[in-house]
Amino acid sequence: MNEKHGKLFSDEYQAHLKEKFFHADADPEHGNRLFFENSGGSLRLKKAVERKAEAEAFPDCPERVRGRGFELSSYITCGTQDILETVFGAKDGALITELSASQTMFHAVGTILEGIDWGTNAVTSALEHPSAHDAVEYYCARTHREFRVVPANRITGGLDVDTILSHVDENTCLLSIMAASNISGNVMDIKEISRRAREINPDIYIVSDAVQHAPHAPIDVADWKVDVANIAPYKFFGVRGCGFAYVSDRVASLPHRKLIHKPANVWALGTPTPGNFAAMTAVIDYVCDIGSDSFLSENTSVPTDRRTLFVKGMHRIHMQERALLYRMLEGTEKTPGLRHIPNVEVYVDTEDLTAKDLIIAMGIKGLDYSLCSQLYLEHGVTIFERLKSSPYSQRIIETLGLEGALRVSPLHCHGRSDIDRFLEITSTIASSVSLS
Repeated sequence: MNEKHGKLFSDEYQAHLKEKFFHADADPEHGNRLFFENSGGSLRLKKAVERKAEAEAFPDCPERVRGRGFELSSYITCGTQDILETVFGAKDGALITELSASQTMFHAVGTILEGIDWGTNAVTSALEHPSAHDAVEYYCARTHREFRVVPANRITGGLDVDTILSHVDENTCLLSIMAASNISGNVMDIKEISRRAREINPDIYIVSDAVQHAPHAPIDVADWKVDVANIAPYKFFGVRGCGFAYVSDRVASLPHRKLIHKPANVWALGTPTPGNFAAMTAVIDYVCDIGSDSFLSENTSVPTDRRTLFVKGMHRIHMQERALLYRMLEGTEKTPGLRHIPNVEVYVDTEDLTAKDLIIAMGIKGLDYSLCSQLYLEHGVTIFERLKSSPYSQRIIETLGLEGALRVSPLHCHGRSDIDRFLEITSTIASSVSLS
């Protein structure tokens, strides 16, 4: 298959992966369903939930240097290194841990804008999640800097690099651009944005919200040359109640909230939860296993380096999801895709899927978005509507020129039959509008 259209797992392998997740095909109380709301969260990896529960069962303090306490501590120390090096691709820096990814973003942005004494403005985009957008706006107000906002491209659903750079000048101290949109699915060229921004101001701090992108493709903070990037495990097959962010050495050494006698680059206040690290390690193991299987399927020797395995696994996930996205848009000879179902509209749709994650913004003519979500639920499909009335989506919907959108987001462990079932249900719902 053309790589521009992705590459599907075999049916056997896809079923093998789906079995590793809780409640992938049914809810214990609500029955069979398609869970296509993996942007508001994600299906939970069984091993992640189980490892967190195992760690939580022990009463020992993780700061003890012997016995069970030492073992719990190793979840944190080894997990921190694994997250920084394997997930973020970091070669330096420190890890911020908070109760949510939003908190890590506010912590990092606040540390930068309050910790430096130069620069008169900071830039972000109208497409950002509120945690990134509002963090920059909040700390610009606190530090008396100009707050600049880049508009979205209403045709592509993304951000034009030239438009971003037109908002940056030699007095811009911080630029915050998300790695991928949580509504349109568009992937931003962070590496190119970072490179060109540093040509304008070599000292600029580059921040990227990678929460939405992380479950779909590799992150590489070293290659991107960013100072901050964050992820949310609950959107990455993991557990709720924690957020992680990479900060570069120059951010890590800025004055920040810490215990006075701790080293300058320590960001943890108190003892992080060992179970959260154990759960994230399980997610990393899962992706590395996919990478290992991918090497074996190519009759290639399997490397031992976890970062190499992880990147290979995420690339394979990305190819699977691109194939699912293509099938959802174009359909098959038997089942028309969203682009071809009467009354269905695919918003900010582009032919080139190489810069898209597995997220679709759509609508059905004549149907209110909330009502439409309910109709899908009654047909056994969980999706979600993004509306102007929501503080999480109003600005994003408006910058895309939309009144609202149904956000549809399957996961890589879904297969052809799942997509076809969704398309059949969509045809049923859309045809009911024309009949009425």
